[in-house]
Amino acid sequence: MRRALILLLATALAAGGCSTLNFIKRRLPPPAQGPSGVTFRFNSPSAKIVQLAGNWPENDWLRGQAQTGSFLVGAMEDPDGDGIWVRTDKLPPGRHQYKFVIDRVNWKEDPNNPQWTDDGYGGHNSVIDVR
Repeated sequence: MRRALILLLATALAAGGCSTLNFIKRRLPPPAQGPSGVTFRFNSPSAKIVQLAGNWPENDWLRGQAQTGSFLVGAMEDPDGDGIWVRTDKLPPGRHQYKFVIDRVNWKEDPNNPQWTDDGYGGHNSVIDVR
């Protein structure tokens, strides 16, 4: 009886554990340069808004809102609601640093880009070289 109970409990835990493996993040490609610009992708299913912040002149770490009058500088889109946010920007040639801003408060480096540099605040900025 005891052995059957243990086996039943182990089976229930294994079945429940397999259905909760949502901590495994989908791997996205690093930023890709194409004819219309550089495409950035970020996985954040629970976000209400994701912004791309970077050091190129039009964005200036989201300070570009002073020039545009919008608080949504660098706003990314998730048109199909799958939690993958996308934005394509024309960037000038050179080496650029960037981060993703989730819900206007959480600044995150790109987990899909192995290139990074020190951000001067104890973290990292992701880096892309544009030709």
